[in-house]
Amino acid sequence: MLARIVTTGETAGSKRMRILLVDDHDLFREGLKYLLPVLDNKVQYAEARDLESALQLDPGMGFDLVLLDLYMPGVDGMQALSRCREHFESASLVVVSGEEDSRIIRDAIEHGAAGFIPKSSSRDVLVSALRVVLGGGTYLPDHALKPLSVVELPQPAEVPVSDTGQTLSRRQFAVLMKAIQGKSNKTIAKELEISDHTVKAHLSLAFRCLGVQNRAEAV
Repeated sequence: MLARIVTTGETAGSKRMRILLVDDHDLFREGLKYLLPVLDNKVQYAEARDLESALQLDPGMGFDLVLLDLYMPGVDGMQALSRCREHFESASLVVVSGEEDSRIIRDAIEHGAAGFIPKSSSRDVLVSALRVVLGGGTYLPDHALKPLSVVELPQPAEVPVSDTGQTLSRRQFAVLMKAIQGKSNKTIAKELEISDHTVKAHLSLAFRCLGVQNRAEAV
């Protein structure tokens, strides 16, 4: 299903925020649409109930934000995330899912998500999380920032622990070390063979774990 672009509010003389909703649950998409004007009263949105329909949309439409359900019929969740990340390269991609496993949430960040919002989140949390992402940040639920148990950690478990007691993944640590060395996000992305969005997400999470605001404070 491909949907027409729908505009809310007055649009004359100002740039319109564009958001794509990709979810196979009609009721949940309807609920999200009612929240969009809270983010911007001039928002435009498109919707798709499956991945293939979403990928038929022209990336040149300039979506600012893509909200993606991680599990839809006929496609692996991380594969869907990677394909959306590649297709809508300039958009911030946020997973909105019923999944709440910390390992899967972190894996989504590895695959290029700028945020992960459980569907169990309240309206206020959802809106606040989307504002964080639209402001250039990364959002994860609090429980996803807690250290993984020994059983959950990849083996061997050589994961640095921050002063705040939270755990950095190997990839977050690698990105952080390159950033401290003064390398740009683009250089880090090229060296680690990941996207710029993923570098930005890893740095944001690493800074939060360390209790700092930027690269200079992390040194």
